[in-house]
Amino acid sequence: MDKKQNQNDEELYHSFLNESMEDYEESYKVTEKNQKKLIKAGRNDALKTNIMISLAIILLIVPVLTLSSFLYYAFGGKANHLIEIATKTIYVTEPNMSLEEIEVEEDIGFFTMDLTFDVFKRIGQEDYQAGEYSVDFALDQPNYPEREMKLEKPLPITADMETDLLYHPDGPYGATVYSDWEILDHLPDGTVGEVYLSLNQLMKPEELEKQLGNNVEVRWVAVDTGFEDKPLSEVDYSVAPIGYPLQVDSTTWSPFNGREQSNEEVFLDILKFLAKDEKTAERVSRARSLALGERISYIEKNGIQVYGAVVTGPTPELRKLKEHDLIHIMKVGEVKLWNWK
Repeated sequence: MDKKQNQNDEELYHSFLNESMEDYEESYKVTEKNQKKLIKAGRNDALKTNIMISLAIILLIVPVLTLSSFLYYAFGGKANHLIEIATKTIYVTEPNMSLEEIEVEEDIGFFTMDLTFDVFKRIGQEDYQAGEYSVDFALDQPNYPEREMKLEKPLPITADMETDLLYHPDGPYGATVYSDWEILDHLPDGTVGEVYLSLNQLMKPEELEKQLGNNVEVRWVAVDTGFEDKPLSEVDYSVAPIGYPLQVDSTTWSPFNGREQSNEEVFLDILKFLAKDEKTAERVSRARSLALGERISYIEKNGIQVYGAVVTGPTPELRKLKEHDLIHIMKVGEVKLWNWK
């Protein structure tokens, strides 16, 4: 009796369990269409979650990278160092060029820095904006500068051993070059001009200034460094001319302000400074090569002698320079209306 009763109870239990399972499946059955909707919703939720996490990470990284870049350039002194390289390179590689260092604009990005500055030329007794330079640095490596020149006769984009304006007396490049005396003769008397003088011989800069007289101003001199008289067949690379302003610049930011050193001493110090970052200086300048180590040694051994100069003054006074036997080639640069006092 008990055995039969237990069997009935077990059958009743299984029957109840099966009915419960059938009722559950009937009540909570999900159609195939709803299953796809649920899967799609799950994927969307996962995607949104991933996007939010990625945005949170990016929002965290951006200020960290910005701060790191700022610390690298600003607090590490790298920005001032690169600005100093760029500005001093202009003074010794661009004839009769200067700039206002206090107006150099810097824009720091993610381990990049963009420098923008104006360059000026002295024509007569006034400084005229010659153009705008933009130099982009990735860490401390510069790209080739972008130049927007405002000159009527801009300098060449690239430079070999000689520009098309200054020629060494023993170099091969000026053999077939003609002077611009006829151009100068046809300029109005009420103008001031800038001329590039190539000499018949090397001389000391103070001697050149003395021989040219007080009616014109020698702005920049091209220095003999032992490369300028050699053809490309005798050297491994082309070397651009270098020089320095002959006049003291009274502005406090100029390295040639004359407060502690002569312009000659400042020039040599600048070359030694640039030699430590020569590749950067070469990019900033128009030069394929500066060869600063060899040129510094040559100057220290032989002293500073110049083979060319940039001179400015009233046009009638510039015409008189034709009477000097020391001038081999004269090329006309910029011309402006009268501003001589």
